[in-house]
Amino acid sequence: MPELPEVETTRRGLAPHVEGQRITQVQVFEPRLRWPVDPGLAQVLTGLTVARLERRAKYLLFRLGAGALMVHLGMSGSLQLKRPPFERLRHDHVLLTLGSGAVLVFNDPRRFGSMHWLGSAPEDHRLLAHLGPEPLSPAFDGAYLAAQAKGRSAPVKAFLMDGSVVVGVGNIYATEALFLAGIHPRRPARRISAARYDRLAAEVKTVLTQAIAAGGTTLRDFVDGSGRPGYFQQTLHAYGRAGQPCPRCATPMKNERLAQRATVFCPRCQR
Repeated sequence: MPELPEVETTRRGLAPHVEGQRITQVQVFEPRLRWPVDPGLAQVLTGLTVARLERRAKYLLFRLGAGALMVHLGMSGSLQLKRPPFERLRHDHVLLTLGSGAVLVFNDPRRFGSMHWLGSAPEDHRLLAHLGPEPLSPAFDGAYLAAQAKGRSAPVKAFLMDGSVVVGVGNIYATEALFLAGIHPRRPARRISAARYDRLAAEVKTVLTQAIAAGGTTLRDFVDGSGRPGYFQQTLHAYGRAGQPCPRCATPMKNERLAQRATVFCPRCQR
């Protein structure tokens, strides 16, 4: 699934090419996404100009006048900018033609992605209103995590991946940050000191920043707005390394299921 770095990579790649562009045509070839595409979406969007392309959590927000088009890439979706002529692929479900002649193509083989028109106050939409702070914002730090963790017995990895606590820290980056902070993923959130939460928050920021700089992580089929893969997977310390020697102590890395997710950790380094 595209996580925060992959979505931010897509945003940064597309923004210079879509901001200031008028949408001249909208074609919906397959409306059956995670939530059905509104039948009136094409009529609403046609003629509007993209003022800004933003990101909130794993959602892309195309600011269009008084409203916004909210896009989620789901498990395997992508948004790519293409220049005609090109062959429409089987899973190219929605095409937005821009004034420049370029076409924004939403491709989603598993159809777990979504497109919503938010007519006003997008931040109040039911999918956004409950979300926690952005992990790269000043609002997210060790003191915030420690305060949120009080009384919580959930494993710290599940706590870190809870979107109401902090957004965008998915399985890959939670695994990496916990390894770098030396914290066992099953340790109860309330049983971690303030100092260790300072370290964990710093590692989350570092891991995400490095992943964005590398263009995200390509493990299956993520590509950015230009169709290029991400390269952060080449620097992973823990995720996907079950059975391999720990980069720090050479102890074989363990793999367990935690909150329905594969969780790789070092049984010696992480406490």
